[in-house]
Amino acid sequence: MVRSRPAVRRGSAVRRSSAVRRSSAGRRRPAARAGTALAAALLLTGCATGPALERRGEVTGAPPGGRHLTVASAGFTESELLAQMYALLLGRAGYRTDILTVGNRELYEPALESGRIDVVPEYAATLADWLRAKRHGPDAKPVASPDLGATLQALRPLAAARGLTVLEPGRAVDRNAFAVSRSFAARHRLTTLSQLGASGLRVRLAAGDECVRRPYCLPGLRRRYGIRVTGVDPKGVGTTQAKQAVASGRDQLVLTTSTDGTLDSFGLVLLADDRQLQNADHIVPVLHAGRARDTGVVNALNALNRVLTTEDLTRLNERVDSWRRLPADVARSYLREKRLI
Repeated sequence: MVRSRPAVRRGSAVRRSSAVRRSSAGRRRPAARAGTALAAALLLTGCATGPALERRGEVTGAPPGGRHLTVASAGFTESELLAQMYALLLGRAGYRTDILTVGNRELYEPALESGRIDVVPEYAATLADWLRAKRHGPDAKPVASPDLGATLQALRPLAAARGLTVLEPGRAVDRNAFAVSRSFAARHRLTTLSQLGASGLRVRLAAGDECVRRPYCLPGLRRRYGIRVTGVDPKGVGTTQAKQAVASGRDQLVLTTSTDGTLDSFGLVLLADDRQLQNADHIVPVLHAGRARDTGVVNALNALNRVLTTEDLTRLNERVDSWRRLPADVARSYLREKRLI
């Protein structure tokens, strides 16, 4: 994938500056507030979201097991929302929960293996290729594909080898996606990437600079769709600057994600990936294997998987990123709407 996690990271204004934070959930109060003092310190370094703390590279927390669980978030809006919903559902099922925000997979995945973290929301295709590279090196052949079944078949053994269990995927999918301005789409009658390729239009793409070599970005657009991309404007993936460049007409196409809740405010619309360039990045809860034996935990998380859709998640992201609502409040409102809490 172009991203190791969804790149739209415009979370609420109350986000702390430290690399790691904990918050309480399932206790009927917003998790963006500081949680109660924990018995063990949270010790990490290397996250892009804040300064290094003591004892480099380590995550510590409550001992694994019992009725206390630690839910991890990767620190961007969508991950925060999912972590909040996981914690609220687990709280409803009778577990005490804390939310630990960790800036990247390189740090939270080892903590998940060790049991210092119990569950984290993940993305099936991205995690499969990441675990494959971790085991076989950065040049390992990718194993994820647009086929969800094949992706899970590759992912689960890789996860099991590290003491992790991947639950059933939810209905929501968040993968790389491409958008144009609403006026550009209307003028050229575009709803799909295939139509853009067939039109012969020359477009400039706002994306991260790695797009020029990633198979799911520039090379894929040219090979799979025949789109005439004249160049990449290196403004990042789904950033405000990238979307403004397309809204203004400076660029014509922007790389973002399929659950970007801010597109409408920029006058942008997604073009359908009708030839399945992108992989099956369905949202999956990933647990420490010891926790996966607890049916109460599994049933609580599966309840969300059965109802949360891509459209729902896009709407929830919008409430945080555009409406500036707190992730904890948005998560609680959604679960009440679905009568899950």
